[in-house]
Amino acid sequence: MSLPATPLFQPYRLGPLTLKNRLVMAPMTRNRSIGNVPGELVATYYAQRAGAGLIVTEGTAPTADGLGYARIPGVFSDAQVAGWRKVTDAVHAAGGAIFVQLMHTGRASHQANLPAGARVLGPSAIKLAADIWVDPDGNQPATEPVAMTEADIEQALEGYAHASARAIEAGFDGVELHAANGYLIDQFLNTASNQRTDRWGGAVANRIRFAVEAARRSAARVGADRVGIRVSPYGAFNGMQPDPDHEALYAALAAELSTLGLAYLHVVDHSSMGAPKVSDAVKAALRTGFKGTYVLSGGYDRARAEADLVEGKGDLVAFGRPFLANPDLVQKLATGAALTAPDFGTFYTPGERGYTDY
Repeated sequence: MSLPATPLFQPYRLGPLTLKNRLVMAPMTRNRSIGNVPGELVATYYAQRAGAGLIVTEGTAPTADGLGYARIPGVFSDAQVAGWRKVTDAVHAAGGAIFVQLMHTGRASHQANLPAGARVLGPSAIKLAADIWVDPDGNQPATEPVAMTEADIEQALEGYAHASARAIEAGFDGVELHAANGYLIDQFLNTASNQRTDRWGGAVANRIRFAVEAARRSAARVGADRVGIRVSPYGAFNGMQPDPDHEALYAALAAELSTLGLAYLHVVDHSSMGAPKVSDAVKAALRTGFKGTYVLSGGYDRARAEADLVEGKGDLVAFGRPFLANPDLVQKLATGAALTAPDFGTFYTPGERGYTDY
């Protein structure tokens, strides 16, 4: 079917890619990768949603230490790369483009979810005050993290770069670094989880160092035009809290990331899910500081997406939960068809129910 001649449905040039529209399928944890390896079911799920201009996958661990949740995938082993190759082949065959989101869970983890020899790590030894699901035992208190040494930090940074290279090997069009929602990169940004007094903590320049270095190394490995990054100013998930330097930190981060020539900056506003609202002033500062493609995210419908694109607030718009229950979301938005409501009870359960059966 032909799509409306409005900004949301127009092609967009992103680095070496020409996206067929400006809709992005946002990254969403789905917990369907048994043994941390994506299979045929995962390939079906993403291929069903290849109508998006760009798909960003669920959070995918760059290293074994990052596998803090049950049944989340990685992209560091040969088996994981082979599994993801099935996914990328299926999406490309359906005419889509796909980036993998690299998510190290950091302190948002439970030791029982990690393979032998892996550890729960964080910038500081500050335990997350939340439960983590463990198969088959159910919710368990998060494991207290080990404060990362310089060697641990170096290993984690190289992990992002190595995983980026393996992602390209798996057929991905690029990678998105997850620096939002209270996972490892965000844990370095935020004083609720980072109370270090060395060059990785304290001052704004120190707290943004891990994020910038992860982006720099990944860009050096696969090309800056194949690396994006996602941030969540004022996000409250996983115990994150703003501090007096919060806005200055994100302005500095955007400026530093801009110098790297990354593919995009993906800014999520979680106020639609109860977090504090990211003010228009903060969004404008990020938009000004980062000179590349800007991805808007957070509770969008078609009307608001079109309006923000017309006003130049962003270049692409990410939709999350509507994609879960509406594989044909692009067509439904184009025609004004009613959207199917997602089944919240099956967001993180194994199997096809609430995943590929909509």
